Amino acid sequence: MTALTEAYRPTDEHEQLRDAVRQLVADKIAPHAAEVDADARFPQEAYDALRAADLHAVHVPEEYGGNGGDALAACLVIEEVARGCASSSLIPAVNKLGSLPLLLAGDDTLKQRFLRPLAEGTALFCYALSEPDAGSDVASMRSRAVRRDGGWVLDGVKRWITNAGEGDTYVVFAVTDPDAARGEHLSAFVVQKTDQGVSFGKPEKKLGIKGSPTREVYLDGVVLDDDRLIGAPGDGMRIAMRTLDHTRVTIAAQAVGIAQGALDLAVDYVKERRQFGKALAEFQGLQFMLADMGMQLHAARQLTYAAAAKSERGDADLTAFSAAAKCFASDVAMKVTVDAVQLLGGYGYTSDFPVERMMRDAKITQIYEGTNQIQRIVLARQMLR
Repeated sequence: MTALTEAYRPTDEHEQLRDAVRQLVADKIAPHAAEVDADARFPQEAYDALRAADLHAVHVPEEYGGNGGDALAACLVIEEVARGCASSSLIPAVNKLGSLPLLLAGDDTLKQRFLRPLAEGTALFCYALSEPDAGSDVASMRSRAVRRDGGWVLDGVKRWITNAGEGDTYVVFAVTDPDAARGEHLSAFVVQKTDQGVSFGKPEKKLGIKGSPTREVYLDGVVLDDDRLIGAPGDGMRIAMRTLDHTRVTIAAQAVGIAQGALDLAVDYVKERRQFGKALAEFQGLQFMLADMGMQLHAARQLTYAAAAKSERGDADLTAFSAAAKCFASDVAMKVTVDAVQLLGGYGYTSDFPVERMMRDAKITQIYEGTNQIQRIVLARQMLR
């Protein structure tokens, strides 16, 4: 029983990391969160603070200039940042999402070339998988990479790309063999913002995470040498799905952080707000609401940490656990934030209090990196095998 518990319990080092991130968020990130949301601007203060503290990409291994944080360390950073500002949490989250294909399938030369700038804080990563007509159905993408003169020429459009335009390095998936079997026709490439033929659309106007820019990425005759290919031709689908198995856990962590931030605010409010001669916290009906919110959040956190441990070990059931963690935690985040708004009443419905922003931010966790309907399909298929 001890071994099972220790499999995902945060160590003392993890708790020290949590404390450090929490203090950083309180001092340098959360104070800007409302302005970042209102102005729909990139949270530069958060990016600068995370880089200065070496917390922008804790997952990068030491051999590539990083600090070699494990999967749980990455989740703790994302959770604590999301607790104060969900938009800012997408900096470490998407740095991991964008760079993980390199870690999983890139050769050492490619890793040294692109992971070192990430670790140094001079490059922000993005992950370019989705397209206008290929969201959940990734295999239906239309972007093409055609062999030419010892390299490749990329053409296509990517949509819903987080931090696009701000990012420096993009992992792009494209069809390299249209005649190959489904799942064998895609390949992955490293594309840089400065490559000729790369451009961006206008930022999307979104319900939440407004401080994290979401744009289309246009690839117009982008010429790449062979050394930009990740893995072998035809490996793209496997690389993309393996990446998401690991990074769905980070979305679960983001959801847990958003929910925790909303619950903290709700608890403080009901303890201070008085009606009918007593604090709201003394009303049993509201206590029951808080109890449900707390139970669900505790369950989501434990499932997320268990999935992070499986991610670190590369367990065979990671696909099922990461889908379950992402789905459950994001559903919890949506419910907890809605209930937090309810507990604050009219004040919760105004932008004077952060819970309405947290409710809007929580919604995307049920959608990106695979909708929760897709996660349920993934989990059911794993169970039925």
